[in-house]
Amino acid sequence: MNIPGDDFYALISDGLQRRGAQTLQRSLYLALRAAILDGRLQAESRLPGSRIIAGQLAISRNTVNAALEQLTLEGYLHRNRQGTRVALQEKGEPGPSSHALEVRLAQRVSQLPPPTARETPVPAFTPGTPAINYFPLPLWRRLYDRVLREEGSALLGYGSPAGELSLRKAIARHLALSRGIHCDASQIVITEGALEGVSLCTQLLSETGDTVWIENPGYAGAKSAFMKSGLRMVGMPVDEEGLRLEINGEHSPALIFTSPSHQFPYGSVLSINRRLALLEFARQHNAWIIEDDYDSEFRYSGELVPAMMGMQKNAPVVYLGTFSKTLFPSLRTGFMVLPQALARAAQPVMGALLRGGHRAEQRTLALFIEEGHYARHLAAMRRLYRKRYRELRDALHAELHVAHRVLAGEGGMHLTVAIDGIDDKWVAQQARQYHLAPAALSGYYLDEQQGQTGLVLGYGNTPASQFAPGIRRLQSLITQWQGGKG
Repeated sequence: MNIPGDDFYALISDGLQRRGAQTLQRSLYLALRAAILDGRLQAESRLPGSRIIAGQLAISRNTVNAALEQLTLEGYLHRNRQGTRVALQEKGEPGPSSHALEVRLAQRVSQLPPPTARETPVPAFTPGTPAINYFPLPLWRRLYDRVLREEGSALLGYGSPAGELSLRKAIARHLALSRGIHCDASQIVITEGALEGVSLCTQLLSETGDTVWIENPGYAGAKSAFMKSGLRMVGMPVDEEGLRLEINGEHSPALIFTSPSHQFPYGSVLSINRRLALLEFARQHNAWIIEDDYDSEFRYSGELVPAMMGMQKNAPVVYLGTFSKTLFPSLRTGFMVLPQALARAAQPVMGALLRGGHRAEQRTLALFIEEGHYARHLAAMRRLYRKRYRELRDALHAELHVAHRVLAGEGGMHLTVAIDGIDDKWVAQQARQYHLAPAALSGYYLDEQQGQTGLVLGYGNTPASQFAPGIRRLQSLITQWQGGKG
C-alpha cells in the first residue's frame, strides 16, 4: 500500500514546522512515530525513499536516514531492499492517551497512614525536627573534605552492607558510655534512619500474618512498616508509665515495638517494673522487642534513662537509634544493634537486604563522633531544648485557654497537649495556612475515632519567639471550630 505523496509530506511538514528547539532529525522521528501510533500511517504502508523525502522536505538525506533507522530499531518500520514499510502494530485503542488509565493501588498501600508533610522552611511546631540551623555545618564540611582528600575514589564503591566499620566502632563506643549497651561493631548495622531498622526487623524476625504489639498511640512510621510487611497489629495502651502490657488471649506476638526512654507521642518513660515484665514476657513467648530509643539523648531532669538492651545479658531486644533527630534529617543515617546470636545468624543474609553506600558521609560521621564533636553538639542541643521546653510550657499556660492537659514529660523535642472533644485534624489542617504544623494526636492511634484528641507541638526547630503568637493562633482556631460546631 503506497501513501499518497501530498498527504504524506503534509503530515511530516506540519510536525517539522512545530519542532521548536528540537533538531530536524528528532522532529522527523516524532512526526512519523505519532502518525504510526494514531493510525494515520497504517500497517504495511510503503514510505517514499529517503532520497525523495529529503528532496521534498529540503533537508539532508542523512537526517532522514537517521530518523528512519531509529524508527526501524524501535520496531515502527521495516527496511529492506524493497523499501521502507510501516510495521504491523498491536491492535488497541487509537491514540497514545485517548483514555485515562484506571489506577488501583494494592490494598495494603492504600491503608497506610498518611505521611507527614515535609516542607522547607519547616513550619513552626513541626514534631520530630531538630534545630537544624544550630548544626555546625562549616565543621562538618571540613571533616567531609578531609575524608574525600584522604580516601577519595576508594569510597566510591558500595562498601559493606552493614555500613562503614569506622562508624560502627564509633557508635559502639558511644553506646557503651551513654546508653549502657556493651556491644562490638559486628553487632551494629547502619540503616537509612530508624524506620529502615524497623523494616529490617520485620524481614529478619517475622512472617506475613504474624502479630506485632505496638504502642497505642504510637509512631506512625512503624505502623507503616508493619502494614507493608503484612503483620497484624495489636495496640497496647500507653499511660504515664509507658506501654501497659495487656494480655487478653490474643495470639502471642512475634514482635513488640516500644519506645521506652521517651514514648512518642505521650513522652512517658517505661517504668522499671514494666521493662522487666516485658523482657520476661518476650523470653517466655519467644518474641523480640524492638526498642526505638526515640529522643533518649534529650532528658532535662535527672540522668539519661538506660536502654532496655543493656539491662540484661542476651536480652531478646533489637535496639534502634538514629542521627536524623540529633543532627539533621537529610543525613538519613540510623543504626540497629543486634544481640550477638542474632547478628551471627543475620550476617549471611545482610547482603541480600542492604547494599551499602553513603560511605563518605558515614566516614565523616565517624570522625564527628570520635573527635568529640557529637557529644558537644548533644550537650548544646540539650541546653537549647530544655530552655524551649520550659518557654513553651509557659506560653501554653498563658495563651491556651481551652481545658487541656500537657502529657509529654521533661525530655525530647515535643509537647503533647490533650484537649477533649475537638476535631484535632481540622485544627491541624487549618493551622497550615499560618505556617504552623502541629500534629493531630488522634492520628497516632490505631483507631483514630476512639483516640484521645489534642495537638502534638514540636519545638526543636521552632524559636521561642514564635511560641506565644503560635499558641494564640491555635486557640483562635479551636474557638472557631467550637463556634462552628455550636
